[in-house]
Amino acid sequence: MFNFFKKKAPVLEPVNCADNEIVAPADGELIDIATVSDEMFAEQMLGKSIAFKFSGDSADICAPASGELTAIFPTGHAFGITMSNGAELLIHIGIDTVNEQGNGFKVAGKKQGDKVRAGDLIVTVDQKKLSAKYDMSTMVIVTNPNDLEVVFDEPKAVKRGTVVGKIG
Repeated sequence: MFNFFKKKAPVLEPVNCADNEIVAPADGELIDIATVSDEMFAEQMLGKSIAFKFSGDSADICAPASGELTAIFPTGHAFGITMSNGAELLIHIGIDTVNEQGNGFKVAGKKQGDKVRAGDLIVTVDQKKLSAKYDMSTMVIVTNPNDLEVVFDEPKAVKRGTVVGKIG
């Protein structure tokens, strides 16, 4: 466990994508949102959504879009981005992981108000520890589409930076 917190933040290559595109925040699987174990997320009550499952003992969760980091929870379990087209995203890592009060999450030095590019590291997650107790599905939710059309891809294997949707 202590090695997880001592681990240096990885150097990640930038992701090239359009300003209106949503990309996978880590390597894994884009899954059907309806399969997520929390009804609020599964039924997309907060907005049109997609979900991911990431493999491995840890996951480096990156910004799924370029914009302004408009929220970052001190616990590291969730963050928000407002895209240049005004669409607002909420990225929520795991179901009920807020209960860990930050244990198992390491925020990568970003703060509210920072400009981020798709692919920028936001949070490193100790999946091995957290998955023993929690569903570690990670949701990308369009909480405010700013009157723009939201289109997401069907479930598939993804790499960090794979385009999985568009807004606008």
